[in-house]
Amino acid sequence: MQNKLENLYLRLKSVSVFENVASSYVMRALSEFIESLRYADKYKTVEKYSSFIRELFRHSPSLGDYLLCEISEDENVYVKARCGSDTVPECIRECAERELTLFSEISELTPEELTGAADCGIPLPMFEVHPYNFVKEYAERMSNIHRYGYGIFARYNMFTYSDGKIIPLTSSDKISVNDLIGYEEERGEVIENTLSLIHGKAASNILLYGDAGTGKSSTVKAVANMFADEGVRLIELRRDQIICIPDILDKLHGNPLKFILFIDDLSFTENDGSLGTLKAILEGSASARSGNTVIYVTSNRRHLVKETFSDRAGDDIHRRDTMQENISLSERFGITILFSRPDKKMYFEIVKKLAAKKNIRIPETELTARADVYALKKGGYSPRAAEQFTNILSTEI
Repeated sequence: MQNKLENLYLRLKSVSVFENVASSYVMRALSEFIESLRYADKYKTVEKYSSFIRELFRHSPSLGDYLLCEISEDENVYVKARCGSDTVPECIRECAERELTLFSEISELTPEELTGAADCGIPLPMFEVHPYNFVKEYAERMSNIHRYGYGIFARYNMFTYSDGKIIPLTSSDKISVNDLIGYEEERGEVIENTLSLIHGKAASNILLYGDAGTGKSSTVKAVANMFADEGVRLIELRRDQIICIPDILDKLHGNPLKFILFIDDLSFTENDGSLGTLKAILEGSASARSGNTVIYVTSNRRHLVKETFSDRAGDDIHRRDTMQENISLSERFGITILFSRPDKKMYFEIVKKLAAKKNIRIPETELTARADVYALKKGGYSPRAAEQFTNILSTEI
């Protein structure tokens, strides 16, 4: 058995394509345990075996399951070449297959084999054995890479951007399309456009505008969640990060997944430096034509540049041209969708459907009367007011 472990140890040291997997804490701990067997020091061997188990249990009770996750999500030279336009060199393909075979053999290791090799005379922790054929598993993964992705995009579906890096949101908004009530037609436009993106058809950038609390942002996030299993990922940006979009597009170029760059509650002041950048991107500059990315923006205003009376009455003899330039940004979106504040009837319908979903059982006349009072206190009828009102009611039950 010790000869078998020694062979696995040497092969682990030679891993090149899946180097991130081989150098992970769990694999390093396993290597250190195998290495300790050479010295016939039971104290050191027990210490190293226990360190391996502790590292493994932080991720999974099964060594095979752990490896499946690490290998599937690994970002390496092979997967990048397969997803890009380059042909994968035969030497890299063979190396990847050889290393996957190695990991398959490691997934077959049993705790009895490892503890037997340790021969320390005391009971040691066990782990679950789930063997895998990683050559087969990885081939299946690659055939569906446009849905699964790799690297951080394989594990998460919503992200932010900071210091030149795309950062995963580990506790992202799980809102579902089924959670949203009303605005089915408006939401349908976003869904149809996102389907076009998924299927490689011409997809448009979208501006969702209208009254606050009407569900614009929730619609974008819900649609992203809806198609996460189809390979859609959302990257949320702040207004001041618009200038970073060309860099983000470069990072996403060649990625097999589809991306929504989402800017929430956007508006500009005149002479804002980000304004020209966004115009150029929406106009379809070369860097924006990657085919795997769209921009979805929400705003409370149809024309994104804030306009004052002084803008209209200024001394610029070409002020009409200036005003047209300011409002032209919204015209650069392929699709604009209005989310208008609901009337009283629609507001009550939303309240009743939310109440039914939350199992709130009070007479309809009382429900609508109290909902009406709540909306007046909140400054008007809106889906947000309906959601907040029914949340309050659900705590009273």
